[in-house]
Amino acid sequence: MKFTNSLIKGKLQKRYKRFFVDIKVKNSVITAHCPNTGSMLGLLDKGNDVWLTKNDDPKRKLKFTLEIIKVKNNLVGVNTLRANKIVKHALENKLISEFKNINNIKPEFKYSTDTRFDFLCDKNLIEVKNVTLNREKDTAEFPDAITSRGSKHLLNLKESIKKGYKPYVLFLTQIQGIKNFKIAKDIDEKYYENYHLAKKDGVNFIAYRCYLSNKEIKIEKKINIIDE
Repeated sequence: MKFTNSLIKGKLQKRYKRFFVDIKVKNSVITAHCPNTGSMLGLLDKGNDVWLTKNDDPKRKLKFTLEIIKVKNNLVGVNTLRANKIVKHALENKLISEFKNINNIKPEFKYSTDTRFDFLCDKNLIEVKNVTLNREKDTAEFPDAITSRGSKHLLNLKESIKKGYKPYVLFLTQIQGIKNFKIAKDIDEKYYENYHLAKKDGVNFIAYRCYLSNKEIKIEKKINIIDE
């Protein structure tokens, strides 16, 4: 997924009211939209390098959007609204080995009256989880906050097997150079339990890391999932 315009570099000042971040760009401080509902644990130190996109749509209250934060010399993609676009690009370009032979890609598949999954590819159901948490060297984690919605998705994915679907959770790891992934048990023990139950019942879990730059973000390679 390529950015349509060049990104603007700045320095993080603070995040507040969940969806607002103040960024210092040259000699001015601007307020940008923060498109991430998670805790963004470990990402929000003042002075971190960040990159923004600008949108001149007159209907938009905030013209700038936070896209990437640099932490521990690694770039981290924090715009969760881009996750499905990255995965769609990967599906179309055969970058995910599990789905190289699919014929149909249906985004935002309505599974039931109260549940949608990110993609239906032939009979493969795919739920995408954006991953930005990195507390240990070379290891990414999910979630970064308690996610009752995530647990609900796992239960529905388990149920889908009885209906003939092949369910997947794709942990899209937008952390440059990361090598491993694991579930953050200490943050959400219920999700951790449901993960293991779902895996035992036949739900497939895969993790891929991204290549990130100020030009594009795309899926790069599969990484190891650590089960503890």
